[in-house]
Amino acid sequence: MGATVAELVRAIETADSKGAMVVAVNQLAAARDVAAIPSLITVLGYNNPGAAVAAVNGLAALGSAAVPALLEQIDGYNYGARAWAIRALALIGDPRALPVLLETARGDFALSVRRAAARGLGTIRWALLPADQAAIAQRDVLEVLTQATADPEWVVRYAAVAGLQTLATDLVNPEEKPLILAFLRRIFEQDETPTVQARARLALDALAAPH
Repeated sequence: MGATVAELVRAIETADSKGAMVVAVNQLAAARDVAAIPSLITVLGYNNPGAAVAAVNGLAALGSAAVPALLEQIDGYNYGARAWAIRALALIGDPRALPVLLETARGDFALSVRRAAARGLGTIRWALLPADQAAIAQRDVLEVLTQATADPEWVVRYAAVAGLQTLATDLVNPEEKPLILAFLRRIFEQDETPTVQARARLALDALAAPH
């Protein structure tokens, strides 16, 4: 019989090194138990990137069940914990996270967090929203992702291109697809970074292929 969540949480609290902490958080995450959510969220605030990655993966595996707790606490986080929480929300793709992902992609000062938010905007599970709400939200996402294609950091532009590609495959209003294609063509022709150009070419080819 495996350890209980309470025992796994105690292992985190009593870890005597950063390595032991990472092992303990991985074990808690592997339990895939909603009772672990508060402790996994607490770990996001520790100064231990390895443990934070494990916690993010554990929260993402729990999916939508983790979203209310993440959103409830996100404004009170220190910046590092907020950044990890946004990564978790981006991986989960729940539309309840849209406001914070949109705000973050628009202008967070950390490029890695903007990149995570842009990526998350491309993986929202639109089926969880009524079609009329999804259509409005997709216009907001389209606006923010197209703005992100002008971000000074190429990794953010790359994530925005990937987000636009995914969005184009799940549009409530298909008439918006030509606008996305036009943006992708402009990026392919004009972006200063070959890697971003190549990603735009990949997106254009994928969207042109028959499905």
